[in-house]
Amino acid sequence: MLAFPADLETAVEQAKDAAQQALAAGLTRIQVDLAIPELKIQPIAWQFLQAFVDREAKLRVFFPDPGAAALARRDWGELPFAVRGMEELKAAVQPEEELFIFIEPSSVEVQRLEQLCQEIGDRPVILLNPRLEDVATIGIGYAARQLRERFLNQWQSAYYLSPLEGAAIFHAYPQRWQVWQETENDYELLQEYDQRPNGEDLDRLFAGLAAVDVDAPIGVAAPAATASRPNRGGLLNELQRFLRALGS
Repeated sequence: MLAFPADLETAVEQAKDAAQQALAAGLTRIQVDLAIPELKIQPIAWQFLQAFVDREAKLRVFFPDPGAAALARRDWGELPFAVRGMEELKAAVQPEEELFIFIEPSSVEVQRLEQLCQEIGDRPVILLNPRLEDVATIGIGYAARQLRERFLNQWQSAYYLSPLEGAAIFHAYPQRWQVWQETENDYELLQEYDQRPNGEDLDRLFAGLAAVDVDAPIGVAAPAATASRPNRGGLLNELQRFLRALGS
């Protein structure tokens, strides 16, 4: 079983490996989520792309807009692959390109994203930190339902990391979805799921842990996994330090 990441850099390395495993297994619509608030995507994207730079001109990287793409080209220097905004005239998909990575596409670009994926066809696509939740959750009409069935439901998670309050949801292809709880100095595995746990799953899990904690005999310490407010010595502190370093 893959260990829970000790820091953000390890998480990105795990995401690279999981995405490569998903590609090797034949998946063509792959999603990678580092669901961390205020995460600066450009340095994360650069680290993630190192797993695929050997593809050179066979790789295409898309940012949501031309400005973000231009900033990446400036900061990354000369590249063996194309980096474009999704709406650029030069964004047309080329026959020789074999892998496409979209960096932080949002609900605003979902129609253009779908159009480009249609042009891409059966070639593999990776979404890195997509922000499509609004499309998936708030649309209740026929058009939104059709979009989910036609496009959004195609994507399979290769990697997912989402810190919660004292816990985290974690998934790395091909293993199962997991919920980890932060202990005094680390994280401890609480539960595994075949699919991403939803809010009800998490409520049941933590309600059960609270019940175990309450029912513990007087004088008997509750298990570490049931601590109600663990110390922040693990990934969350590492994330904060990493984000400060990126912003300096």
